[in-house]
Amino acid sequence: MQQEPLPFISLVIPLRNEEAYIADCLRSILMQDYPRERMEILFVDGCSTDRTVSILEEAAQTTPQIRILHNPHRTVPYAMNIGIRAAAGEYIVRLDAHSEYAPDYVSLSVQTLRTVPCDNAGGLWITRGKGYMGEAIAGALTTVFGVGNARFRLASGSGYVDTVPFGAFRRDLFDRIGLYDERLTRNQDNELNYRIRKDGGKIYMNERIRCTYYCRSSLRALMRNGYQNGHWNVVTMYLCPGSMGLRHFAPLAFVLATLGLPLLWLATGVSFFGNLTGLMWGAYLALDAFYSYAVAEKRGWKYLPVLPVIYPAFHFAYGVGSLSGLCRLPGLMRARRRG
Repeated sequence: MQQEPLPFISLVIPLRNEEAYIADCLRSILMQDYPRERMEILFVDGCSTDRTVSILEEAAQTTPQIRILHNPHRTVPYAMNIGIRAAAGEYIVRLDAHSEYAPDYVSLSVQTLRTVPCDNAGGLWITRGKGYMGEAIAGALTTVFGVGNARFRLASGSGYVDTVPFGAFRRDLFDRIGLYDERLTRNQDNELNYRIRKDGGKIYMNERIRCTYYCRSSLRALMRNGYQNGHWNVVTMYLCPGSMGLRHFAPLAFVLATLGLPLLWLATGVSFFGNLTGLMWGAYLALDAFYSYAVAEKRGWKYLPVLPVIYPAFHFAYGVGSLSGLCRLPGLMRARRRG
């Protein structure tokens, strides 16, 4: 009996200025155990100014599955929508150029979609860094204290979840619930997964599906990333109510308490607010020390000097970014009323 051929699939990879990572990412894609003749690889470039496109063009000369699409809007949701509209596959697998993928990443993603009742299948996000600071940051971002209870970051078991990184979908899902929300520079995956759940669908995380994601490699870059994430969390909450979880606003609450409690103490003279400030910071520093020690014990004691700085730097940048998002809300409200 002749075996039914595997479905044709489309890999969609948004990218911009990924010269430092794209070669390794592409190598991991070309090493997938899914039959290459049953896939197309769509790179959607957001006006790169480095050698990203030339690297891909050189690879495309020997790999006809590679197609390079142009994204004049630059951001990820536009790139995904351009790729989905151009895709010929029955399944869409969304990848990220800042990552590398296990050889069975694609095949397990498609297999999970075909065997588990779900509308989005994803896996674990193994965080790695480049250089001393990058590896220390990667360690911090794999703890509950660093990133909250995001299961895909913490290597927890398989099961239904609220979101997964990137994801794999049946093509007709987008006909049913719509494409990515192009208003969102960040959090477009969270918003899409929220619409899937709202439509009665399910998101499944298979712990066997694994990719390696390279985090920021400097404290400044990490803080910039945290600031932008915090900002867009608030904007996304306003534009798409219900799509963000409480964990996304913990840094905002921490920064508001850090700024607000001492002001209340000074304004009222009530020592309770001063005591509460001391208690909060005492608990925070204790957690900072505990998780810094735990990460250093696992990854190497050489990281211990910088780990206690990474957590508060990331959390404060994240919280301040959320404050900036709150400041932006009046403008968004006025624009909505005019629209």
